[in-house]
Amino acid sequence: MEHRALNLLDEALGLDDKAKVWPLGGRVVLVEDCVETTGSFVLHQVLKRCLTPQSPSVVVFVAFSQPFSNYDRILRKLGCNLAAQRDNRRFVFIDMLMLQCPDACEDGLVPLYEKIEKVTCGLAKEKATTIFIDDISLLEVAANGSSNNVLDFLHYCLTLTSEHGCSLVALNHEDIYLNTERPTLSLQLEYLADILVKAEPLATGLATDVHGQLTVLNKETWDGQGSSRNRICNFHFKVKENSVEYFYPGSRA
Repeated sequence: MEHRALNLLDEALGLDDKAKVWPLGGRVVLVEDCVETTGSFVLHQVLKRCLTPQSPSVVVFVAFSQPFSNYDRILRKLGCNLAAQRDNRRFVFIDMLMLQCPDACEDGLVPLYEKIEKVTCGLAKEKATTIFIDDISLLEVAANGSSNNVLDFLHYCLTLTSEHGCSLVALNHEDIYLNTERPTLSLQLEYLADILVKAEPLATGLATDVHGQLTVLNKETWDGQGSSRNRICNFHFKVKENSVEYFYPGSRA
């Protein structure tokens, strides 16, 4: 059995909650990044956690950004074989680069949602789906720039989180909106998210041993005494060849 060596990101996401088989069940995780600091590694880490033997999750990965070979190469470095997981039917890859849903633009992403729903409804009761979207900005492009169609699609996916205990994990590039007034889509995404992860450059500028900082807002975490609160965590990270190192500011000389 794999040792689950928790790191600061796992703890901030609530993956240390041993009372739940899959702590992200029924929750929405939004990762926001920028050109200077990518947040893709957050998706990769959550994806790896989803596919551990202990997790009951089956992954539906909707890829607008990269082909399957890219994710498979990265996850192999992290110790996870996506090709094998796909053969075991725990990993369903929907390649929007190859337009497996060519009428998505015309039909408001309905065919894409139907693919996801089919996988979800076909699972045994002890299984749950984790839906990954990489990334929201390109999903908007696929919808011909219609924010309303994207929001409709996401709301359909949210019904799966409430009815089937599914999780939704999505990446969005925050800085594409810098030159315009912040659109409804970006604000709605942050409102819908149960966990908001922001990947940002260091306020003090570039550093050789620190690649950026993560701020994680985990809404409605439980304190063990029956009351809920928001939990905010902030820490630095360094992306390595086969892993990501997380540490608190000031903890390194």
